[in-house]
Amino acid sequence: MRCPHCGNFDDKVIESRTLANGDAIRRRRECNGCGYRFTSYERTEDKQFMVIKRDGRREPFAREKIERGVQRALEKRPVSQMSIENLINEIEDATAIMGKVNHEIDAAAIGDLVQQKLSALDKVAYIRFASVYRHFENVEEFVREIQKLGEVPPHP
Repeated sequence: MRCPHCGNFDDKVIESRTLANGDAIRRRRECNGCGYRFTSYERTEDKQFMVIKRDGRREPFAREKIERGVQRALEKRPVSQMSIENLINEIEDATAIMGKVNHEIDAAAIGDLVQQKLSALDKVAYIRFASVYRHFENVEEFVREIQKLGEVPPHP
C-alpha cells in the first residue's frame, strides 16, 4: 500500500481489527520508509447496485456520499470516530442487503435508514441531517421535528 505521506510502497501492518460484523478489516500500517502511520480498510466487493434518485435517475451506490452526510451531521458532536465508522458500516451493510434483491435501492430508503441510525446515536445530528435531507424551509418545521423526538413540549 502506498504511504500517503511519502509515497513509498513498503509498509508493515501493526494492527488488524474486524469491523462491520466481519465484512471489513481495519489495518493500522506503518511506512518502512518514513515511519508515518496510517489506516487502511478492506471489505468484500459485491456486485455494484444502483441508487434510484428522486428524479428517477440511477447512479451507482457510493459509500462516500453516506460518509459525507453522516460526518457533516456529526461535526463537532461528542461521538467517537469509531462509533461513526461503525454507524456508516451498519448503513452500508443494510443498504447492500436491501439492494441485493434487484440490484437497486431507492435513495429515500437510504435517507430514511441514515435518519433512523442517527436518531439512535445523536439527536442533534439527526435534526441536522433531517433538515437537509427533507429540505426544512422554516423554523416551524424544525420545531415540529424536535417535538416528534419527545424531548420538547409543544410551543404555545
